[in-house]
Amino acid sequence: MSIDNTLPASGDAARERVADRELVTIYEISKILTAPLDFHTGARQLLAVLTAHLGMRHGLIALVQGDGRLHVFGATGAVFAGSPAVLDADQGLFGQVLKSNSPVVVPDIAREPLFVGQDRQGRDGVALLAVPIRDGRRAIGLLSVDRPPEDNRPVRYERDVRILTLVANLLGQSWRLHRKIAEEREAHRQETRRLKTQLKGRYRVDNVVGMSKRMQEVLADVHQAAPGHATVLLRGESGTGKEAIAHAIHYLSPRAKSPFVKVNCAALPETLLESELFGHEKGAFTGATSERKGRFELAEGGTLFLDEIGDITPTFQAKLLRVLQEHEFERVGGNKTLKADFRLVAATNRNLEEMVQKGEFRADLYFRLNVVTLFLPALRERKDDIPLLVEHFLARFNKDNDRAVALEAEAMDLLLHCNWPGNVRELQNCIERAATMTRSDHIRADDLRCFKGQCFSSMLLNAEQNRCTPGGSFLAPPHPAGQPSAPPTFPIAMPPRHHPAAPKNGDDRDDGEFPPAGDGGIAGIPEREQLVAAMEKCGWVQAKAARLLNLTPRQIGYALKKHRIPVKRL
Repeated sequence: MSIDNTLPASGDAARERVADRELVTIYEISKILTAPLDFHTGARQLLAVLTAHLGMRHGLIALVQGDGRLHVFGATGAVFAGSPAVLDADQGLFGQVLKSNSPVVVPDIAREPLFVGQDRQGRDGVALLAVPIRDGRRAIGLLSVDRPPEDNRPVRYERDVRILTLVANLLGQSWRLHRKIAEEREAHRQETRRLKTQLKGRYRVDNVVGMSKRMQEVLADVHQAAPGHATVLLRGESGTGKEAIAHAIHYLSPRAKSPFVKVNCAALPETLLESELFGHEKGAFTGATSERKGRFELAEGGTLFLDEIGDITPTFQAKLLRVLQEHEFERVGGNKTLKADFRLVAATNRNLEEMVQKGEFRADLYFRLNVVTLFLPALRERKDDIPLLVEHFLARFNKDNDRAVALEAEAMDLLLHCNWPGNVRELQNCIERAATMTRSDHIRADDLRCFKGQCFSSMLLNAEQNRCTPGGSFLAPPHPAGQPSAPPTFPIAMPPRHHPAAPKNGDDRDDGEFPPAGDGGIAGIPEREQLVAAMEKCGWVQAKAARLLNLTPRQIGYALKKHRIPVKRL
């Protein structure tokens, strides 16, 4: 049923019903235009709402594109459904709307000379209303609907024109937003292509994503060390990609056609680890029903990767030392000496130098492992690689799940401001979680946990840093890149922590690293009274308080914990 625009002045109740229906219509349309839909889908749903709520029979939404012609983005009804997808923007009624930049009302289409032939068929007494869609003051398209006759009563169209003008304004704002997002996405794609072009001629490894200066230094060292036979020790935080680098060393070496065998030393107790590496003879222990080759034998001619080597016990360290020195060993329960030709690549996230000083790691094994040492940077030290990593993880997710999920610019900006204590592994999990849970094909900022204050990785980072010796960490090389270092003396001191240059403005602040509760204030973080006042003003909604104080939701969440402020549930 359509709106009765001929109500008498005394029909207050009827006018209220009409106003309520119009308000509901605008509300439903605003929900459609703010939903994460493509513009074509939103336009079609909008016309369906106008038809259902306001009784407008036919509808058309068209926008002027780069070729200067009107492109139809949505159409409903028997008349417009068969219209061509591209219309002339200079001729007819639609051209008149665009040129005048004002609404046009045709009370009876059958009597309008601008409509001929099929345009008039079945439309006796039907009115047509067309309003411009504007970008600022300029008409960029139009919204057109049909109004069927109202029981032979005279109809005033002022109310319809006002409603359609409001809807057209919402359409114009939505189109600007979609166009901005598309432009940002295209700029991101071009930047990614530019970065990939820059990679040509640089050091590259197929299974490693990274073009930042720090990663290029690592990949240069990988290409330099891979052709040799020396033992390689990979150092870095958990999740920095040590296993991927180990694979790269193997496949860039002359041993690439031979096996790559890996063992996680932290995943097995000492007795099982010994059997796993050395193998065992039949009857060596309960359950040893047959002879079994160990990983040293299986890696014959290839590469053996020992991950988390800093977690092996002192007893097993002595057994491992002989194998690394002589490449000779005996199976568990056997007395025959076997030889194996393998290249060792080891990895650890532990501070071996500190362990040597405490007597927890053998010094001779340390020097045997510390031949070629590669330090892998944490993700927070190579944030230039985050866009490439995100694209890589999304491409893998889309391929595995047959989807086409993309990341919006605001979400990317949020990712670039995180510290990522879990490094590349944490970023991968974050992208996979957001892509899985988003209800559209776009990952927005509010799809990420840190936007909602539900990510506590910055506190994990601080806890990890507090476990280290003050002023030092084994994760960074002892001297800046390009500067020679003097040979270490024993006992070995921990290399100093790498400190990146301090940010010069608030936009580049490292928003996850704050002092623990009880420390003095820090620039940009509000004092307790200011924070409580902001939270009270915003109804204890952390995202609103963050915008009020020009902070990120992560910072607000940490500041609340720093000052031990309980969050009120209103």
